[in-house]
Amino acid sequence: MATTTYNYKRVYVWEVPVRIFHWITTFATLILIITGFIIANPPAITTNVEATNSYWFGWVRATHFITAYVLIANLFFRVYWAFAGNQFANWRNFIPYTKKGIKNIFYVLRVDIFLMEDEEHKLSNISVGHNYLAAFSYLIMSLFFLLQVATGLSLIADTSTWWFPKMFTWVTALFGGDIVVRYIHHILTWLFMAFIVVHVYLVLFHDYLEARGEASAMISGFKFIRSERIEKTEEELIEEARKQMWRGKKKEESES
Repeated sequence: MATTTYNYKRVYVWEVPVRIFHWITTFATLILIITGFIIANPPAITTNVEATNSYWFGWVRATHFITAYVLIANLFFRVYWAFAGNQFANWRNFIPYTKKGIKNIFYVLRVDIFLMEDEEHKLSNISVGHNYLAAFSYLIMSLFFLLQVATGLSLIADTSTWWFPKMFTWVTALFGGDIVVRYIHHILTWLFMAFIVVHVYLVLFHDYLEARGEASAMISGFKFIRSERIEKTEEELIEEARKQMWRGKKKEESES
C-alpha cells in the first residue's frame, strides 16, 4: 500500500508566556472544577477526628479561592500579552473584523465541523496561529469566565475580609439572590467542561488530520505548515501572517 509523504516548514508560533498562560489555565481550571463540585455537594466522610481539627472542607475552599485568584491574575497577564506579544498572540486575532477572518470561519466550519475536503492548499485557507473560529470562541469563553469570576466573588463577599470580593456584592442583588447566583456559577462550570472536551477533540483532530503539531506546539512553541501551501522561509511566512492579520483580505502572493 503506497503512502504519501509531505514536506513541512517549521514556524515558531507560541511564545513562552503564551505557553505558560495555557498550562496555568489548564491546571487551574481542573482544580477549580474538582474543588467546585466538592463545595457544591460535600461528600459525607466518617472520621474519628473532630471537624474543627481536620478542617478538610476549609482546605478545599481555600484551594478553590486561591486557584481562582491565580486564574484571574493569569487572565490579566494574557490581556497584557495580547498587546506585548507577537502577531499570533495579538488581540486582533480574537476578533474576526476582516473579510479574511469571516472567510476563515466558514472554511473552518466546512472542513473541521462538516469534514469536507480541503480542495485548495492555500495559506489563505488556514491560520498559522489560532484559526478565527477558535480564537473568537476563546474570546466568548473569556467573557463567560468574567461572569464566573463575578458570581464566585459575590458568593463569598459577605464573609470575606478582603476588599476585592466585596466589590462584587452588587452581583447578588442584580440576579435576585444567592440561589440564582449559585445556579449561574454551577451552569457555567458545565459550559467550561463542555468547551474543554470540544477543544481537546479539535486539537487531536487537527494533529491527526493535518500533522501540523497542534498538540506539541503548546510545549515546543513550533507549528508546521505544508510546503505546498507556501514557498517561503519561516521569517517570510511570519511576515505574511502579520500582513494578513492587519490588512484583512488581500490577494495572496503566497499561493502555490
